[in-house]
Amino acid sequence: MGESILDILRSAIHDGTPVALATVIEGEGAGNKLVLQSDGETSGSLGNEALDRVVARDMSGELEAGRTGTRHYGPNGEAREEALSIFIESFAPPPQMLIFGAVDFTSALVRVAKVLGYHVTVCDARAIFATIKRFPQADVVETEWPDKLLNTVGPSLGIRDAVCVLTHDNKFDVPAITAALKTNVGYIGVMGSRKTHENRTVRLREAGVSDEEFKRIMSPIGSDIGARTPEETAISICAEIIALRTGRDAHSLKKGSGPIHEPSS
Repeated sequence: MGESILDILRSAIHDGTPVALATVIEGEGAGNKLVLQSDGETSGSLGNEALDRVVARDMSGELEAGRTGTRHYGPNGEAREEALSIFIESFAPPPQMLIFGAVDFTSALVRVAKVLGYHVTVCDARAIFATIKRFPQADVVETEWPDKLLNTVGPSLGIRDAVCVLTHDNKFDVPAITAALKTNVGYIGVMGSRKTHENRTVRLREAGVSDEEFKRIMSPIGSDIGARTPEETAISICAEIIALRTGRDAHSLKKGSGPIHEPSS
């Protein structure tokens, strides 16, 4: 059984497929293992079907979030009991960041995102701007309309991933945003002044974006840290992504008013 589990785990990691491994580290059955694959199939056992069912459910949530940690259960998966300590390891590919718009801020955002471990795609329909030479640190540079790219990669996006729209142009912004809203991506940030945001909001309303969907759009993009340079703005964007993912109450530019590139007084 152990070799079979390890084979499944090794194969998934090699293929870049998300997979989770749960191991009993304290309590009855210490050393027992359960593997959960991305399609929901499990292999192995932690001791009994009830425990496997509860832990597999928790493994699914941890895998989606890319988290690793220890959880405690009763002998049959009971919550708020300490009989068993089970270590859940998530093996997931790097989170994705899709940046739409080959603009001045894009290079800085690519660099900061790579430091944080993102697989970064830069996309712009204008071939003269979307080049490997301009964005050598990007993993992928696409010359494509944003909605077409999102139609292809959208199903792979989850809560760990981010879409950043930096184009300032409704003919690119609106398709990018509406397509991103159809995915499960965890972060949708859109650059632009408050005036640009108001104009864009009208266009998005016309495109059928609902009040509930607007809550997912972080615009103006970034945390309110007084960013001025492209590099500071990139840090501001990534700070907002981290805060949103971890549930921290970082003050976003979306919630403020006034100029967005001046420090708060």
